[in-house]
Amino acid sequence: MNNENLTSIACVPCQGGVPTLTDDEIAALKPRVPDWEVASVEGVRRLRRAYTFPNFREALEFTDAIGELAERENHHPDIHLSWGRVVVEVWTHKIQGLHRNDFILAAKTDEIYRLEA
Repeated sequence: MNNENLTSIACVPCQGGVPTLTDDEIAALKPRVPDWEVASVEGVRRLRRAYTFPNFREALEFTDAIGELAERENHHPDIHLSWGRVVVEVWTHKIQGLHRNDFILAAKTDEIYRLEA
């Protein structure tokens, strides 16, 4: 993986049939989204991060911004909203695992958080 800024790259539609990222590929991309964890749920690896806010309104606005990002990128994470907290989980559903797109969406989500914080 080259050193390009993940926030400057668009997600590429995944039609399925492509392999999930290898452990080495994940290890190469992970430092670019250091606040995200790689988690496995029912054998499916995904990226997960919790964001905190001082109130529900700001958490909701962040959730809306992530929704707009997901529509633009045509790559849709799971978003869990609660008072003062948003948890985002992203993986590529068509391949049941991690793809480069997941790291791109994670980096862009972090960028939204930095701009709104």
